[in-house]
Amino acid sequence: MDSISMETASNYGIILSRTIGWIYFFAWSISFYPQAILNWRRKRVHGLSIDFLWYNVFGFACYTIFNLAFFSSEQIRKEYRDRNNGKDNLVQINDVAFSLHALILSTITLVQTFIYKRDQSQQISTVAFSLMSILLFFSSSLLFGAIFGLCHWIDLLYYLSYVKLCFSFIKYVPQAYLNFKRRSTVGWSIYNILLDFTGGILSIFQLVLDAYLQDNWHGILGDYVKLGLGFLSISFDLLFMTQHYILYRNREDPDILDILPDENSESTLLIAPQSDKQLNRYV
Repeated sequence: MDSISMETASNYGIILSRTIGWIYFFAWSISFYPQAILNWRRKRVHGLSIDFLWYNVFGFACYTIFNLAFFSSEQIRKEYRDRNNGKDNLVQINDVAFSLHALILSTITLVQTFIYKRDQSQQISTVAFSLMSILLFFSSSLLFGAIFGLCHWIDLLYYLSYVKLCFSFIKYVPQAYLNFKRRSTVGWSIYNILLDFTGGILSIFQLVLDAYLQDNWHGILGDYVKLGLGFLSISFDLLFMTQHYILYRNREDPDILDILPDENSESTLLIAPQSDKQLNRYV
């Protein structure tokens, strides 16, 4: 293949990569809206794990700092090149836009839990609070270390990426367990899972394509956060889809019940409100 053909193919590859990047950006970004909209429509957050929301906010705060620094800081880009044989990192503008947007929407969803009705048991757990406190302490220690020259700034950013990757794994566990405990996925929007699944597939495809175009297969490991996020999101999305479409197909809310008198006995009959049944058909 002559040089002109190779350059043309490379240009098409770059266009394809950017297109895929923005498609997965929109898929992952839109995936945060169904849950917030569902909470607003129901005016309650029953069925939603509070630990999941806190992990989401903390994790995306770390991921946003990581992407912003890798994309915009020349010092960080230089430190990365020094450690990777002169190769530049693969963080792109759509990665920055996604993480910042995700942080904002995750924060909004968390704030909804303080506004709308929730069970008394829907509180941040001691485990989640302790874990975030410990990780925040180590983050602060690395920050002071970078300020006083005891470590490099890129070391702090890699630590934040580890935190994000850790939260991306454990944040789904409380929600999956809550669905299992309630034998229901009502209150947990399936649409954010379907969109998240789409974004995960495209994210991994773009990363592999960029590595091929730049002949930098080490770049995949250099952006292991993006790679790990893609595989983790796909794995848990498959679990949630199994829970929603196969295991727990009943769309009646097990937590919201009206108490009505039973005419044939002194006992009461517990039934879900009709309006809630109709709403949960679209969960």
